[in-house]
Amino acid sequence: MEDKIRILFVCMGNICRSPSAEAVMKKLVKDRGLENRMEIDSAGTIGHHAGEMADARMRTHAERRGITLDSISRPVVEEDFYRFDLIIGMDDYNISELKRKAPDWDSVRKIHKMTDFSIHKTYDHVPDPYYGGAAGFELVLDLLEDACRGLLACIEEKSITFIH
Repeated sequence: MEDKIRILFVCMGNICRSPSAEAVMKKLVKDRGLENRMEIDSAGTIGHHAGEMADARMRTHAERRGITLDSISRPVVEEDFYRFDLIIGMDDYNISELKRKAPDWDSVRKIHKMTDFSIHKTYDHVPDPYYGGAAGFELVLDLLEDACRGLLACIEEKSITFIH
């Protein structure tokens, strides 16, 4: 990995899934000593929660696993499509919205679904836990830990193409 790799995780409101993916990935990257080689951020397809911290329930469940969610919600902006090498959505709706917002074909080629990197392939998307109970937040963290491990393996194995 010669160049810094920039990854943006995206869900709808940027208060549950994408900030969790950001935090999980940052922890994995730090544990591998790669934090100076990667830039990791998160955003939402809508700006309704802009300026807010991640959902308190999500933060609590993550903290139990030693994962700190400290990002502040923000919406995806056009500059993100130029700044980031990978833009990773949590479900088909996020992917569709990202493709709609993408300013050009190269930007569309940067968009991937989170579960495409899953090692165990138990789900085809990361479900939104917002309206559910504790089990939903735990499931999201399980899926994200698995998919982030898979993503990091793809990056280290150079089995993913980056569009700069």
